[in-house]
Amino acid sequence: MTPLIHLEGKIAIVTGASRGIGEAIALAYARSGAKVVVASRKQEGVDAVAAKIVALGGEALAVACHTGRTADLQALFDATTARFGRVDVLVNNAATNPYFGPMVGADDAVFQKTFEVNLKGYFDASKLAARAFEAQRTRGAIVSVASVVALGAAPLQGVYAMTKAAVVSMTQTLAYELGPTGTRVNAIAPGLIKTRFASALIDNEDIKRRVVDKTPLGRVGGPEEIAGAAVYLASDAASFVTGHTLVVDGGMTLAAI
Repeated sequence: MTPLIHLEGKIAIVTGASRGIGEAIALAYARSGAKVVVASRKQEGVDAVAAKIVALGGEALAVACHTGRTADLQALFDATTARFGRVDVLVNNAATNPYFGPMVGADDAVFQKTFEVNLKGYFDASKLAARAFEAQRTRGAIVSVASVVALGAAPLQGVYAMTKAAVVSMTQTLAYELGPTGTRVNAIAPGLIKTRFASALIDNEDIKRRVVDKTPLGRVGGPEEIAGAAVYLASDAASFVTGHTLVVDGGMTLAAI
């Protein structure tokens, strides 16, 4: 009997998939039956994740891609269709956070880099996905990884939070505009997740303790706990879910600041 939540027969692109949340999503998609295009900046990183998928009995394509560069994204989609004939799911996950400090201390280079990857990359990839779905005459799914910092004040992470708030807004508008075609657009807002990306927070015992203390589940999350949400949102089990930001944070945002 086929499980309710599965990705059998789907072709999925996952950006920022060489480690952390992106790697966990790529592996979960493969376990759920998808053929996965693993994308990230460095070829050796995506090759390693693709090898893990093949070892699981799945099928994967590894493509080096800087999502802040439109030409790289076009090449990513071209490689996907050349190998698999189409694309069904896009997961926007590649992100950067080069600055940890007060917003007014962020210089132009920090601002430009953060917006280039975290927002422009998501936007350009989403446009390419939408055009692919239209050309294929298929109902696709776009899942963007945002963050709980998009939902309120984010001291010391202000520029990063601005980009993630924009991702939530983009998700809502794209869902509205693409809805008539049957394409669904959703986002995930992770809380504090144990990854190298979040090491500035995880490795600071004071910050980590303050977050854990106001999290009802009383712990930091793992990348695989975000992957489950990403599988659901890409699957046909979520066929009536669009424009939604699914918060996966152990209940952290339930607490008053």
